[in-house]
Amino acid sequence: MSEVVIKSTENGPNLIIVNGKVVQAWCRCGGSTLMPFCDGTHKKNRFLAKTHEVKVPLMKPLEDRDG
Repeated sequence: MSEVVIKSTENGPNLIIVNGKVVQAWCRCGGSTLMPFCDGTHKKNRFLAKTHEVKVPLMKPLEDRDG
């Protein structure tokens, strides 16, 4: 199973990290023209936010679940 982490970077996007590799960057500043993805606009509009990290609980594949 894959390990998934969502990390909010300081003054930047939410990084979606799968098995230690960044696979996507999601906009948090609201200014991206590529929503929901980050296009770097947070650097121009001086977006300020703290960092935070959440590990997504692993789930069994549907075929391995009871019920």
